[in-house]
Amino acid sequence: MLNMCKWTGVAAGVLAAVVMFASFGCTKGNKGPKGTKESPWIIGMSQCNEGEPWRAQMDKDLKATADKHDNIKLVIKDAQNNVTTQQDQVREFITQKVDLLIISPKEATPLTPPVAEAMKAGIPVIVLDREIDGDDYTCFIGGDNRVIGKAVGQYVAKVLNGKGKVVELKGLQTSVPSKDRHDGFIEGLGDKLGEGKIEIVYSADDEWLENKARDDMKSALAKCPDIDLVYGQNDPMAHGAWIAARDAKREDKMKFVGIDALPNEGVQYVKQDVLTATFYYPTLGPEAIETALKILKGDKVEKINKLPTKIFTKDNVDKGGEVVKP
Repeated sequence: MLNMCKWTGVAAGVLAAVVMFASFGCTKGNKGPKGTKESPWIIGMSQCNEGEPWRAQMDKDLKATADKHDNIKLVIKDAQNNVTTQQDQVREFITQKVDLLIISPKEATPLTPPVAEAMKAGIPVIVLDREIDGDDYTCFIGGDNRVIGKAVGQYVAKVLNGKGKVVELKGLQTSVPSKDRHDGFIEGLGDKLGEGKIEIVYSADDEWLENKARDDMKSALAKCPDIDLVYGQNDPMAHGAWIAARDAKREDKMKFVGIDALPNEGVQYVKQDVLTATFYYPTLGPEAIETALKILKGDKVEKINKLPTKIFTKDNVDKGGEVVKP
């Protein structure tokens, strides 16, 4: 009986030593608190479509800014212009329990429920560029598309001296930016819009894509013998329209105005006399990452963050454009 007790005591001691060793081993292997180089915060980003130059630049700026911080890891997924794919991406990030979600939605309504699911799961969400329905997200960062559209309308009214025929090539009309850029444009034209004044003689939904804009501009040229100006809701669409007009040998008879003003795209088109003007829409990448870090650290951020625009014309393009006041 004594031997049995002795061996039982030995066994208990060995077991205790094993437990202590295991505990020590786990402690030693612990990567420490989140938000460090050893254990970075994971940020998931769902991009609606990397095929657009402006969105490709957004992703580059997101990555470049994230690379400056060794306490975060950025994972970007491309939804390839598919709403269902983007819904699945958001839910996948939720399952993976990322620390923060960034989304630039293809459309507002279909992406509203997945974003709400992320918030319910305790994952803060930054919505970029295109808003969703309601306000169940942490914060929104974007340009003020209505203000930009209004600035375009005011510029068009001025450059046409209040009279002319205009083609409007819209982005995806189910997206908030496209609606805002149109509504702002109409507001900017004001009392200069109407019969005998500035008339919108042709419009089309080109989903932000240059090739679609080029094809629709061919139709506009066939139907409208007189076109004084083309307003593309982004620079690729304005450029696509210019190509169609050039092919028809009519580009010198009209002006072309776009939005985005990427240095190697819209700004270059102005320098090359392809576009008469382009309006700056920030890529939002640096702002998104810096805001994400504030949220992850527990700092308060503004719910709505809208950034200013600039106009680039032949007169100011070499000076970095001119800030447009709302």
